Amino acid sequence: MNRTVTHRTVIDRTAMDRTAVDRTAMDHAGRLGRLQASLSSHKLDSLLIAHLPNIHYLCGFTGSAAALLVADRGVILFTDGRYRTQAKEEVNDARIVIASKSPLVEAAEWMAAERRSSTAVGIEPESITAGMRDRLASVLKGRARLRSAPPLVERARMVKDSAETLRIRRAVELGASLFQIARKKIRSGVPEVEVAAAMEYEARCAGAEGMSFPTILASGPRSAIVHGRASGARIPRSGFVVCDFGVILAGYCSDRTRTVHVGRPSEEARQLYEAVLEAQQAAIATVRPDATAAEVDGAARRVLRKRKLARYFTHSTGHGLGLEIHEAPRLAKGQTQKLEPGMVITIEPGAYVPGKWGVRIEDVVVVTPTGCEVLTPTDKELVII
Repeated sequence: MNRTVTHRTVIDRTAMDRTAVDRTAMDHAGRLGRLQASLSSHKLDSLLIAHLPNIHYLCGFTGSAAALLVADRGVILFTDGRYRTQAKEEVNDARIVIASKSPLVEAAEWMAAERRSSTAVGIEPESITAGMRDRLASVLKGRARLRSAPPLVERARMVKDSAETLRIRRAVELGASLFQIARKKIRSGVPEVEVAAAMEYEARCAGAEGMSFPTILASGPRSAIVHGRASGARIPRSGFVVCDFGVILAGYCSDRTRTVHVGRPSEEARQLYEAVLEAQQAAIATVRPDATAAEVDGAARRVLRKRKLARYFTHSTGHGLGLEIHEAPRLAKGQTQKLEPGMVITIEPGAYVPGKWGVRIEDVVVVTPTGCEVLTPTDKELVII
């Protein structure tokens, strides 16, 4: 199979048409229809969904309190009075019920009042507490049987459609532009939080709904902390600075990491950076349909093992992203999930020497029929400030 890797270039924020992205139609009816059609094969009559990103994916609702009941005979969104107007504006493919109590409990009471024989209701076991499951069972009083369902919606979300890919592409482009702010602000003596604040302010001004996660900006010895959130620590005169950041645009996340060096880097520092970059490029070159998540992870690890840095690579090579910053698949050892066209994943190997320094380089890529496309602008040479 021929494999191609293509690259995008940074666009100016004034060229981003946020309104056009928001207008991109999502196929909620199609998603719900496919889910409904799959229920019987899992011996379910309905699926009660509590995970808010799954609800967003299926019907477009973005409120903070909801339950979605998907059955072969119809779909009902349960929410509370705060979202009466919002639900009507966002949801077209489900009946809306305004609850006077917990939406999950309201859904259970609605099922209990239905006059039909006992049915099998699937629930998302990772999204409902043991206490809530007991409460739902008590409300249902045997009129429906609760069953832990497989991650049906999460599986569907792994492969993005064209509308989702467009939103992620725009989020990636906006997020990538923030690195220029970081380069201007990173200076010896400047607090890490000051750099992060400047990036986050620019993101908001450019139309981002928020950051995908608390901005990671870790300098000097703190760069060895994998998730070193921006702190009050001042950037040292010399050393690496890891910048890991992303934005949410039209509901979809971006994720990018670049590592810069303040002051003149030593030969050892350059070699560390080059090793991580080589590992990242090897992993990207492995991304193609039918490659497993473990194969992509292994490509990065082989490079770092050859450079005698394997023990300093302490996390997975990447993950899916979309409505959430971390989605399936996970690119790690032992992961047998095969890549498919439309999957959007991060490639982010790193090496972290405790108490000394760390380097990570991350891009977002989409799997294509012939390989992958790198959505993140590809300026990855070592930046020296």
